[in-house]
Amino acid sequence: MTAVPTRTLSAFATGLALLAAQPALADQSDRIVFDVVLKGIKAGELAIDGKIAGGSYAANGVVKTTGLAGMIKKIRYDAIASGSFAKGRFTPRAVEVASQRGDDSSKNTMIYKNGTPASVSHEPPRAPRATDVDPAKQGGTIDPLTALYAVLRDVDRDEACTLKVTMFDGVRRSQVALSAPQPTEKGVTCTGEYRRIAGFKEKEMAEKTRFPFTLTYAPTGDGTRLRVVDITTDTIIGQGHLIRQ
Repeated sequence: MTAVPTRTLSAFATGLALLAAQPALADQSDRIVFDVVLKGIKAGELAIDGKIAGGSYAANGVVKTTGLAGMIKKIRYDAIASGSFAKGRFTPRAVEVASQRGDDSSKNTMIYKNGTPASVSHEPPRAPRATDVDPAKQGGTIDPLTALYAVLRDVDRDEACTLKVTMFDGVRRSQVALSAPQPTEKGVTCTGEYRRIAGFKEKEMAEKTRFPFTLTYAPTGDGTRLRVVDITTDTIIGQGHLIRQ
């Protein structure tokens, strides 16, 4: 296994140390676990552990196939991210993603400087494509794990359905936006959209660029905040759900 670059470890350590140093009253800790259901059948699981403390955040997440889908093809993504958090805005400092698809595995790392990806590495090395997005022009973007945590973490009622973030995964740029909050008997629903912007293959852009979804919040156990409990969307292979365990 290739060693993780020293500067990556340093950035992660700095983020975690900042979290540990913050007073408990500033903390928000989230344990987020969803079943991934496609066409009515559980096909995978998404799990994120995240913490916000003062001016910093850290998150780690796993997405993996399970059940029959996992038997047909093992797919797993493990990610860790850390950075700063201020006024509801996440700014990553370091991100690492390890992926496995069948017998193929890879690792991607991004180090940020002042909110812009300053270093992007791929293991094994990846041949550049004409569609790749220039990291130096991605200031203000966040990585997919940070975006997932931003969408799925517990929020105050006035924060529900207000999120809009632009993502960069090292080669592709995309966007997630929530809007149109609608009160329900038990919580709030939002209209959402995931949109492919740049860096995708021509075939991917031709098949679909916008993926609308509906996100549902319900009150947390103590009733003080809102928690995402369901996301429903149309995917390339049919209707999909994220259902909170």
